Amino acid sequence: MPRLPDPGDLEALKAFDTPTICNALELVVPARRAIGFTRRPLFAAFPGLKPVVAFARTAIIRSREPHPRSRDDAKEMRLGYYAHIAAEPLPSIAVIQDIDAPDIGFGAFWGEVQSHIHKGLGCAGVITDGSVRDLDAMAPDFLVLAGSVMPSHAHVHLVDYAGTVSVAGMVVSPNDIIHADRHGAVVVPPDAVNEIPAAAALLARREKVIIDASKTPGFSVARLRQAFDEQEDIH
Repeated sequence: MPRLPDPGDLEALKAFDTPTICNALELVVPARRAIGFTRRPLFAAFPGLKPVVAFARTAIIRSREPHPRSRDDAKEMRLGYYAHIAAEPLPSIAVIQDIDAPDIGFGAFWGEVQSHIHKGLGCAGVITDGSVRDLDAMAPDFLVLAGSVMPSHAHVHLVDYAGTVSVAGMVVSPNDIIHADRHGAVVVPPDAVNEIPAAAALLARREKVIIDASKTPGFSVARLRQAFDEQEDIH
């Protein structure tokens, strides 16, 4: 595993929302302008929660048909998955791909029990294109981004875990650093972590010039042109 960023640098990223992180990455890692983030809408079950920065743990699920394993084998797979969730580095965040196309989200893996188990094991939330349920009974302060809300878990089961997955267009591997909030999620390259706050501050200064200009009496296209020129002088 590559050297982990300093915990303080990771903590600093929580001061920014996920769109700001994406903007900063455009400066720090220009090649990632159009990759590495969720590209389809996900339902934010608790939009008031603060941003989460955590290490990805991955799995694949299905729910339309019963799993093909014996009861004991299924139990061992589930326990292996939980060990994956609880492994260092922490906190973790579950990134779960549902492969029941065209009926993605047919049955909910996530609800009251799973959210409490995961939180107890050091997991900060879930990002899934599958479904969730039990919204009023989920563990508190547990971030949930999901493809849909459904009432039943049907035959939901793990197909595999600890591999590379794709959720809402975001490709994720185990231990990727994820920044997520109500807007969606983005993978943050480890080498970019300590450069993001300065990049975000620069962007905020540039944006302030435009916003302040727009609030002035008599704002016009001519004043906007001037603000654009002023913005370019900020480095």
